[in-house]
Amino acid sequence: MEPLGFFEIWAGVIGRFWPVWLCLAIIMGGSAVFKRKLNLYGRLYESPVGMIGLGIVLFWILTAIFPDVIATFDPLEQFGSIKRKPPGTIETSTGIASYFGGDNLGRDLFSRMVHGATFVLTVAPAATLVAYMVGITLGLPAGYFGGRADAILTFIANLVLAFPVILLFYLLVAPGVRETVIPNLMSGVFFAFPILFFGTLFYSRYATRPKLLAVQLGVTIVIGAWLYAGLVFDADPFGVVSLDPNELNIFAAVVFASSPGVFRIVRGLTMDIKTRDYVAAAQTRGERPWYIMLWEILPNARGPLIVDACLRIGYTTILLGTLGFFGLGLAPESPDWGSMINQTRGYIRIMPTIVLPQTIALAMLVLGLNLLADGLREQSLKD
Repeated sequence: MEPLGFFEIWAGVIGRFWPVWLCLAIIMGGSAVFKRKLNLYGRLYESPVGMIGLGIVLFWILTAIFPDVIATFDPLEQFGSIKRKPPGTIETSTGIASYFGGDNLGRDLFSRMVHGATFVLTVAPAATLVAYMVGITLGLPAGYFGGRADAILTFIANLVLAFPVILLFYLLVAPGVRETVIPNLMSGVFFAFPILFFGTLFYSRYATRPKLLAVQLGVTIVIGAWLYAGLVFDADPFGVVSLDPNELNIFAAVVFASSPGVFRIVRGLTMDIKTRDYVAAAQTRGERPWYIMLWEILPNARGPLIVDACLRIGYTTILLGTLGFFGLGLAPESPDWGSMINQTRGYIRIMPTIVLPQTIALAMLVLGLNLLADGLREQSLKD
């Protein structure tokens, strides 16, 4: 069969993303209508740079939600007829076009790129969120109280940040470490912080309303224990939440490397905001320290933290790609963008386009996150 032409390839690719275009139109159209009621997110629509970044990020998020609808093949299935073939090659046994060609094992590059978005957009935001829980829980009291505890925590954070990031990741996810108890121990500590954070958040707010507090703490403990058991011990009784040892190791390494940076940002913001008049007013009212930290200081630090979170997800995406490139990511058959680049780079001379889909996808996502962060920074300065 004759391969598809350039315009046929891109017409087919654009058509495969129909659920993404539909959801993008609904989300961005609806948000534009109600932007005046959406605070910082609504004001983002006044920034062209932020809008471009938001569109790119939403595109990949929606791709990660609908990979089975968009992809043309199973990402692990091998076909000899498209092995190291150029874009547009028709797979003979099915008659379906391989829009971006096949890799060195005959797996469809378009389908693997689409499924790779699910891994990146699951691990990077989730690990960044947990890192923020750790950094906020430790950074708020360190900046608010100061003293010896602040000095110790700052020293530990600086010690971790002194290591080159790639070297630190290599030490944490090296094959010899995966078989030890270290990943479970690290994740066991880190995954306890979200439970501690939300428990403290509700207690500081509703300590004087014991019935409401009991319900909120009960829900926090039940959901937290369920997630904790599934993620750390792979013991979810419902089989919904689980991470294989390799994913758990990568997740723990990302949180470990990101938390000190978040801690320093939160600590610095807390030291600045605690001198404001509204904090002094809360202290005069007799509010408890944790109430002031979580309900007075933290909300007023949200602008810089949201911007940093977008940038940090981008950095994490690059790190995940780097790990995959060095063979330290997921298993070789997994459609991880970094691993795909590593597996196909040796065949560039045979087929120059073999590394382009996953490389462009990685670059697009990071670019979108950076543009989104710029837009959010621009709008947060208006607060």
